[in-house]
Amino acid sequence: MTLAIMSALLDEQRGLLAQLVNPQRVRRAGRTFWCGQWGGQDVVLVLSKVGKVAAATTTTVLIEAFDVKRVVFTGVAGGVGGGVKVGDVVVAEAFIQHDLNSAPLFPRYEIPLYGRARLDCDPALSAALLAATHVGLAGVGEHFHRSLLLDAPEVHQGLIASGDQFVCDPVAVTVLRADLNAAGHEPLAVEMEGAAVAQVCHDYGVPFAAMRTISDRADAQAHLDFSAFVTQVASPYALAVLGQFIKHL
Repeated sequence: MTLAIMSALLDEQRGLLAQLVNPQRVRRAGRTFWCGQWGGQDVVLVLSKVGKVAAATTTTVLIEAFDVKRVVFTGVAGGVGGGVKVGDVVVAEAFIQHDLNSAPLFPRYEIPLYGRARLDCDPALSAALLAATHVGLAGVGEHFHRSLLLDAPEVHQGLIASGDQFVCDPVAVTVLRADLNAAGHEPLAVEMEGAAVAQVCHDYGVPFAAMRTISDRADAQAHLDFSAFVTQVASPYALAVLGQFIKHL
């Protein structure tokens, strides 16, 4: 039962390739897929590239060409929920597209012809990822956070909003949250790929789970030291969590 591990950017997946036994490189649809074994599991690593269309393309190729049966996405996101701070981790319960609006034909945020706005992640796979996140982050150690001047991370679980824009304006965040809240949705984080992956996995009936490390508060400081944060924090988090997640499988 092959597991796909996706990220949007190379730095978000740094260190994962070294975990694969007998990695094989496959080029398809302009992407590089690395196939191998990790902890006795068949695994495919791939970078989705950025944005919903690229993520949907990558997910479709994974399912059609590599016959993956489970998909996990790891990367960074902007925190928009109350109490969600930089360095925390959000494990997704569901995804919504914050930039989807087919009104008046369909209610705002609703996916046309799906009859829903939110796409739930797989409960069992998400529970395994949540448990692995708690164990993996605890194993990182206090010295790691002290050296980077970070508070110990908290783990959250809830709704993540996706859209084809890098949200870095406090006013835009306020409007985004207010509009979603008015429709009954309370996102914890915002990013650019997850909802598309969730939709493709929903279409194919493939279990999907996702974790996002909060790199910023989706405000005017969101672009500062982004690469450094991904390399120094998000990537080690992903490696620690996914190492535990593979054991849970």
